[in-house]
Amino acid sequence: MSQIGFADILWNLIMAAGWTVVLSLISFVGGGLLGIVLLFARIGKVSWLRVVVKIYTEVFQGTPLLMQLFLAFFGLGLLGIDVPPSLAAGTALILWTAAFLVEIWRGCVSAIAKGQWEASASLGMTYVEQMRHVILPQAFKISIPPTVGFSVQVVKGTALTSIIGFVEVTKAGTVLANATFQPFTVYGLVALIYFILCYPLSLSAKALERKMNVTHRH
Repeated sequence: MSQIGFADILWNLIMAAGWTVVLSLISFVGGGLLGIVLLFARIGKVSWLRVVVKIYTEVFQGTPLLMQLFLAFFGLGLLGIDVPPSLAAGTALILWTAAFLVEIWRGCVSAIAKGQWEASASLGMTYVEQMRHVILPQAFKISIPPTVGFSVQVVKGTALTSIIGFVEVTKAGTVLANATFQPFTVYGLVALIYFILCYPLSLSAKALERKMNVTHRH
């Protein structure tokens, strides 16, 4: 019989959950920064850049995240580059996150009334000034609920990184389940940890969305 008790299982999962949080933050922040760059290219006036970003988003949204993780982990290995699981996981999740955030934010910019563009143009503002002072501040407010909501998908997406050997809460759960022969207990705790991480974000997204709807009606 295994000598690993419930308290030990829980403690090990909590420690691994810390890596889930770290990877989620890296993916979300990195994806957000890349997403901002891609957003300006996507809504800019350079046509070939718009096409490139559109293809990028369609590729990453249209293929499984698991495949992207495999390509990040094994693809560079074919070139003789030793890729640690943490680097492959972070790279794939950043690229994946950016592909979704750029489209969320593009939709928010598109939601700004055409009159806002016309009014700012009539004041003699350049395109950059329009974006900085008029369009982006309004789009930012609209984007908060869906952006927070998508963060839940980022947290859950980290579970797939266990496939390439990154030790987060899912990978730790698999190791503990094999060592203790208590899969129901272990995976039940893993599910609970994900719920604890994701539920507050889901509630926040819904609350922000309700607040935005009330603001728009008034």
